[in-house]
Amino acid sequence: MQSGSIEDEWREDCAPRRVLALFATKWTSMVLHTLHVRHLGACRTGALQRSLPGISKKMLTQTLRDMEEVGLVTRHVQSAIPPAVEYRLTPLGQRFVEPVELLYAWGRDNADALDQLGSRSTARRL
Repeated sequence: MQSGSIEDEWREDCAPRRVLALFATKWTSMVLHTLHVRHLGACRTGALQRSLPGISKKMLTQTLRDMEEVGLVTRHVQSAIPPAVEYRLTPLGQRFVEPVELLYAWGRDNADALDQLGSRSTARRL
């Protein structure tokens, strides 16, 4: 494969594939959006879960761990009894919110087109 070739642009570690990997679960973008829009970039776990109807505690915990691992959020344990855990968007997470918000705005603006798509048997409409 030649450097600069089309094949090189789509190698396994290329930027577009790495971005799409961040969307491995539907919850990553939703957590980012919710942290940014509803909680101004920082929120405790329980409040975040209440803001995301349909997410289980286990899925939220796993999603937050994955997001922390890639650097989208940081975890802060506050000394209290019981200990309070707060998640905050990192500078990278704040930068990543921008394209997520564009995508969500496109979805709202094109809801009619989305409604015309065939539904998947696993999809649920809220």
